[in-house]
Amino acid sequence: MTSRRQFLLLTCGALAAGEAVAQLDPNIAAKREAALRAAIGKITDGKPIRTGKVKLQVPPLIDNGNTVPLAVAVESPMTAENHVKAIHVLTEKNPQPYVLSAHLGPRAGRASLSTRARIADTGRVIAIAQMSDGSFWQDSVSVVVTLSACLEDGLI
Repeated sequence: MTSRRQFLLLTCGALAAGEAVAQLDPNIAAKREAALRAAIGKITDGKPIRTGKVKLQVPPLIDNGNTVPLAVAVESPMTAENHVKAIHVLTEKNPQPYVLSAHLGPRAGRASLSTRARIADTGRVIAIAQMSDGSFWQDSVSVVVTLSACLEDGLI
């Protein structure tokens, strides 16, 4: 037998859960995909991206998305004629797809970086290298996040 108090708690909980679900945008996946395409388009200006030269290292299983170690290395002699101009890291599931952009030059010596990033949810992490000759190269890694880092604030 359900008491009056239990009934009221269950009813309020069901109404609150329904309200929370109603506030989530049903098109969030499509909006995130569009934001990722727009970010990549802004970086590359519509130029083709080739696979290779870039090596992205991210753990495939992430317990906590708040501090995810990642490293990017690009094959380049780093000379004045042939060097990496920029390295961009993006994710497909963060509210904002940009994770970082690092601008380099031939005096950097080598085209590599390592840092920690916030990753919201299970999906792809993408690294894009912009070369001095105008070409773009990429690598991507699929990751599984068990505890999300970024919360939705109505922003994408």
